[in-house]
Amino acid sequence: MEGKMGFKKLAKIMLVLSVILLIAAPGFAQKLKVGYVHSQKILATYKDALDVQRKIDDIDRQYQAEGRDMQENLRKLQEQYESQSLLLSDTKKKEKEQEIQNLAMRLQQFQQEKYNPQTGEIYKKQAELLQPVLDKINSVIKDFGDKEGYDLILDTASGNILHVSKNVDDLTERVLEELNKGSTIK
Repeated sequence: MEGKMGFKKLAKIMLVLSVILLIAAPGFAQKLKVGYVHSQKILATYKDALDVQRKIDDIDRQYQAEGRDMQENLRKLQEQYESQSLLLSDTKKKEKEQEIQNLAMRLQQFQQEKYNPQTGEIYKKQAELLQPVLDKINSVIKDFGDKEGYDLILDTASGNILHVSKNVDDLTERVLEELNKGSTIK
């Protein structure tokens, strides 16, 4: 596993270096203008991204409350069963056990529906709400790069940048200013 991860990272580095060389090769006399952004910082401070996170947090709190209610009902049902089990007939015991088992299964199903990383509602909602924000960020970075004449803008979050010289511009703050100037995503 470690070897595959190292190979993938090396392949990414080689790809970035190849792109830089391809862009720079036609004329070494022409200076390559390169900048970078910190996408994680942008997502952590951009107003629209913060609004999306607040909405997701609200949904999460609602799901957590529903889950706690189900757990509390299950706990009460189990306590009730334990306190009454000596008085119940075998038929009633089996009914109560089935009721407990059904509620436990519903709780587990609820947790899967809401929080499964591949199919959970919370992750689907996050992707749905975040996509317009990501599109806006990418659009602003592209427009900014075109307007300012950047040949290449890299993202430090991808882990491909090993060294940044003094001649490479950190565009994060300027991109954030441009993003926060605009209207919010509805």
